[in-house]
Amino acid sequence: MNTIKRTVAVTDLLLISPAALFMVALLIRSLQPLQYEPAHTAQQVIMWYAGRMWTLWVLLIALPLTVLIIGCAILLRSWNNALEVRQAALPTIAAVRADTATLLIAATTLAAVVFLAVVAVHMLMN
Repeated sequence: MNTIKRTVAVTDLLLISPAALFMVALLIRSLQPLQYEPAHTAQQVIMWYAGRMWTLWVLLIALPLTVLIIGCAILLRSWNNALEVRQAALPTIAAVRADTATLLIAATTLAAVVFLAVVAVHMLMN
């Protein structure tokens, strides 16, 4: 079971990476003027995404939505066993070490929700 969780966690991380790159580029671009280097590179990343229509649908909607669905399914499956959760919750540090993959899945699932919300709000504004 842990091998499956680790594989899903790495897969989720890879699937959410393009959307995370775009969101980080948006943040960096807004921090300083475009003539300075980190903002200039961030602008180039944003323009690459904007120049291709498929990036919106695939990289910013489909992949985070996939992470959201897979992450929710795995988390619900993991948390259905209440005894295992109670035993893992007692020593917090041991739980983090033992369930790193589950925490990574939860983090990428939450990131997918945030990214999808940002994209949805942006699409509704246009």
